[in-house]
Amino acid sequence: MPGIGTLINVVAIVAAGLLGMVGGRLVGERMQDGLEKACGVCVMFIGIAGALSGMLTVTDESLASGMSLFIVISIVVGTFIGEAVDIDGLVRRFGEWLKRKTGNEGDRSFVQAFVAASVTVCIGAMAVVGSVEDGLTGDYSILATKAVLDFVIILAMTCSLGKGCAFSAIPVGLFQGSITALSVFISPLVTDQALASLSLVGGVLIFCVGVNLVWGQKIRVANMLPAILVAPLLTFLPIAW
Repeated sequence: MPGIGTLINVVAIVAAGLLGMVGGRLVGERMQDGLEKACGVCVMFIGIAGALSGMLTVTDESLASGMSLFIVISIVVGTFIGEAVDIDGLVRRFGEWLKRKTGNEGDRSFVQAFVAASVTVCIGAMAVVGSVEDGLTGDYSILATKAVLDFVIILAMTCSLGKGCAFSAIPVGLFQGSITALSVFISPLVTDQALASLSLVGGVLIFCVGVNLVWGQKIRVANMLPAILVAPLLTFLPIAW
């Protein structure tokens, strides 16, 4: 049945959030701050690995880098669109609404936790490929694997940032569910090159999430999200990047 993969993913995130809330109550403020920084460093390295895997190639027993112009165009165009729409503002207002509706007005880190966790678990080729496979063939194995990874990430982030991370299940459900529902129309666009570009630019955005976790809110990552749509579209241009 299409959609089971997304359901498994959502349940895993909620379960991790609940466990993380329990764990967060057992540690002091200093420990939470240390865990937040540790999560930030881990997220940065996940982003770096994703970006470098798309930029570096082995040629004649040496490393060569590329795709720099591709990244610049994708990020700049995507950020221009995001800033014009102010996606960050929309996401934060939704986070504030969630905070009020769930009775968490006193949680100062709720919105930051919600935004950081949502961006981290929504970005990536696994979300797109897994959702398309789930919709077309009913194979949810990729999303089940992603659910395990997201469980670990959200558990750690909830312990350090707070219960707002658990509500990242909502955008994950909406994002992956929409792709599954539209999989018949999206599948022709899910080429190997398009997915590689999505992973490349997604890695850069995940790195930015890590920067915010370590040094505080420095980058409006949500306003950069259109870049993960711009990047795959650029691969269909007759240009050798």
